[in-house]
Amino acid sequence: MAVLRGGRRIGNFDIRLGLPRDKSLVDIAKDPRLQRQPGGSGVLQRFQAEINQGEGMARPNRFLVIINPPARSKLSNAELLASEFGGGSAGTNNDLESLNTANNIGLLCNKVTMPSRDVNTQSHITYGPKREMPYAYSFSGEVECTFYGDKFLRQRMFFENWQKKIFSNETHNMNYYDNYVGSMDILQLGQFDAKADDDARVTYAVRLFEVYPQTIGSLDYTYGANNAIVELPITLNFRYWKNLTIDQVNGATIGQAVGDLPTIKASSDYGLFGGILSKLPPELKRAGRDILQTTRRNLPIGRVTGGRLFPPFG
Repeated sequence: MAVLRGGRRIGNFDIRLGLPRDKSLVDIAKDPRLQRQPGGSGVLQRFQAEINQGEGMARPNRFLVIINPPARSKLSNAELLASEFGGGSAGTNNDLESLNTANNIGLLCNKVTMPSRDVNTQSHITYGPKREMPYAYSFSGEVECTFYGDKFLRQRMFFENWQKKIFSNETHNMNYYDNYVGSMDILQLGQFDAKADDDARVTYAVRLFEVYPQTIGSLDYTYGANNAIVELPITLNFRYWKNLTIDQVNGATIGQAVGDLPTIKASSDYGLFGGILSKLPPELKRAGRDILQTTRRNLPIGRVTGGRLFPPFG
């Protein structure tokens, strides 16, 4: 809003002049505030730059689990086809060992624990302060998972069918180790700025080797849980784990530490008269531009030439 404003109508033109309160947007392309480089040397600026390079923080709710049971690697080609296309020649439990079921189990995993790893040390003293010398590494060898269960509890039956390969309910004999171990992948998901996509790309991944279901947890039923969803607790045992992305992430392209300078768009070009208008004070520039636009619309020559007041200069 202007401090002073006045106007007068001359013919078909409504001429208004005003003295604006704020001139901060006058000659904005040369504004020194827009010439400063983004970022800074302060602690907060350096912290923000490091976050920008990582393109944001990892979120604990953006993950995916892929379970690879041993059954698919043990099936023959004919049994594998029967399992995929619903045939009956591969046994009665093929649907629980199919790829579709394995994908269903991974997608319905709503909680998983990323495995840890410790370096075991032992005190060693020659003279002076003691040293903690590493002699081995270890980890718990267990991963806790929770899965949503559908009305058939197929997710629970998937792990029960897996445990049937470990022991026999009839003879109580234990099977060979290599016949029932599989693998499991835990993927951290994120968005890459260069890809401009959603949070569906793998940014970190570990693989657990020699996996088998050790514990199928119990379920509690109650009449008071009207809107609750059954969650199946499963404990998986594994021998060791490996980072699948350490080499790729080490050479990945990181994001920019600071943003780019803002782009100042050029004003509209009004030809010869536009050059004259650009030399006027801001109070007269707006009025002159309005007169020029009104003249283009109203004069007959403007209608004939398609809005160009003077074709050589418009």
